[in-house]
Amino acid sequence: MKETKFYLITDTHYFASCLGCSGPEYDDFMHYEQKCFAETESINKSVIEYLKNADEADTVLIAGDLVFNGEKKSHEEFAALLKELKESGKKIFVVTADHDCASDTFAFGEKGRYSPEGIDRDELFDIYSDFGFGSAIASDRKHLSYVAQISENVRLLALNADFKEDGQYNFSDEQLEWIDEQAEKAREDGQTMFAMLHYPVLPGQPVFSVIKPATIRKPYDFAAFLADRGVHLIFTGHMHNQSINEYISEKGNKFYDVCTGSVIADPAVIRLVTFRDECTVDIKSISTPDFDFDTRGKACKQYLSDMFDNMIVNVITDMAYDTPRAMGKLHIADKGATKKLLSIAGKIICKIKVGTLARILFIKCDKSIRKLPLLDYAAELVRCVFEGNQYYKEGTAKGDLLLAFLKRIRFILKKVELKDKKGDKLELYEVLKNTAGNYDIDDYNATLTLK
Repeated sequence: MKETKFYLITDTHYFASCLGCSGPEYDDFMHYEQKCFAETESINKSVIEYLKNADEADTVLIAGDLVFNGEKKSHEEFAALLKELKESGKKIFVVTADHDCASDTFAFGEKGRYSPEGIDRDELFDIYSDFGFGSAIASDRKHLSYVAQISENVRLLALNADFKEDGQYNFSDEQLEWIDEQAEKAREDGQTMFAMLHYPVLPGQPVFSVIKPATIRKPYDFAAFLADRGVHLIFTGHMHNQSINEYISEKGNKFYDVCTGSVIADPAVIRLVTFRDECTVDIKSISTPDFDFDTRGKACKQYLSDMFDNMIVNVITDMAYDTPRAMGKLHIADKGATKKLLSIAGKIICKIKVGTLARILFIKCDKSIRKLPLLDYAAELVRCVFEGNQYYKEGTAKGDLLLAFLKRIRFILKKVELKDKKGDKLELYEVLKNTAGNYDIDDYNATLTLK
């Protein structure tokens, strides 16, 4: 089998800045945002320019949420950018997702928030015809899915799952039958087939296994469905997190979900994927390049990670001093003492240092972090969950403190009854431990053995 390489990005969320992205209402909207808005045009242009000149592969895949929220103007401008990339010699294959045909488009003009013209879902096939749909060797226009020949021996199964069931994205029986046919055809033709879908199949982190929108519906059933048909690898996005996870079906077949962070939000990553042979795939991660915007002198990585931290800091600060606003963001109903408890918790986190909390709870804290503000510790902890390769793990100062804290409150955690998406009972301590610390596959650079 000839070696096959491609670049992959996801969640480009391109927004045509001419529609408007400034003013008091814009600032209020961005108060709780971890992804860019006004910056997305500049970021995407920088990424496209990088890919034009990147010479390790001549193929680019984009795993959905192409524009910010379904704005027609954004689609037109993004498609024009992709045309430039194609004219540079790159082959481009995209899938679309829920943000690409949202019914509640918005921008911020002189009079505040308004709704610019959007598009219907049926229009997406034609808009992106030159970027996968039109050159497909098999297509399912109803479900915006297709099969493309990436190289002589490798096929892409590009999937869309925008239909919701029980609050989660799902595949219809009709679509599953089509997928089954395409996987069978690939086997008959001696092809290695992999998939691309916007929504994760496997939970990126253990805590995501209890969050409905974090994966498709019945994720492990679908993972087994693909793996048992010879599709052992899928590339996803949606959660803006960086992760690589493995699942083995009851029949003993491997399945990997490689979820990639959005290019317009921390961790902002480009993947370089190499199929060395039908069993071996190398995954390499490249940081999104700097972009032409007023980043206050910060490099792209720092600018985006600070933006993420600011979101967490704003939520916690509002818990303390503007509790109703924070409760609205967290979708918490104002019942009983909830508001007061959140306010107290927020004020504690805002005011004390890590060492102070450790003394109060009689737990050990390494001297290197005792003076660290608890607010900064909390923001970094949440961010590292999304960045992948989480370093709050056993054997580190920050990780040991977290584990000591979790052990101190373990009697409370045991009272929380949780089940994962397989229906198995979860121990909250283990979920939080393995969410804060990565003890498995490297989320950035890895070699996957598919069989």
